[in-house]
Amino acid sequence: MRNKALFWDRDGVLNKAYIVEGKSYPPKTLEEFQLLPGVVEGLEKAKELGFLNIVITNQPDISSGKSSRKFVDDCHKKLLELAPIDDIYVCPHTNDDCCSCRKPKPGMIIEAKKKWNIDLKKSFLIGDRWRDIEAGQAVNCSCFFLNYNYNEPQPREPFLEICSVRKAVELIKEREKNGATTRHFES
Repeated sequence: MRNKALFWDRDGVLNKAYIVEGKSYPPKTLEEFQLLPGVVEGLEKAKELGFLNIVITNQPDISSGKSSRKFVDDCHKKLLELAPIDDIYVCPHTNDDCCSCRKPKPGMIIEAKKKWNIDLKKSFLIGDRWRDIEAGQAVNCSCFFLNYNYNEPQPREPFLEICSVRKAVELIKEREKNGATTRHFES
């Protein structure tokens, strides 16, 4: 039997992002790494619904030298202590590296699919940037978009705009309860 997963972006979805001139940035200290309200409850509910919780995060500050791999690992250790996460995938690259893992490319999702035997048609992605949504769309996952109106391009449809992690999980629960047979939500 194949697993189903919720793929979670990290900064701005699970933990607080820091906005500077309309752009989203990750925390710079472990003290700044704070989970957003309702995140733990949303992740717990996802587990109750039988989903794997898998984080997929671009962390280009590692390659650019603005952050260390140890700091990112420390943030993830804290995340794992606070919330029911099954796995975390990190792309440390910048756009210049032309890797296959940096979102909007779906490399991290494909890697998780292989490791965890995931049925992507029964899985969802939750993100706050166009890169997240396009990565999910590339592998045919239904996508939820937390729109913070960043100063960057908006994602292409289809996606469902939501106001919180909790709302995304509530919508998934309702679909599962009703035995929905289509992957995508009606707008």
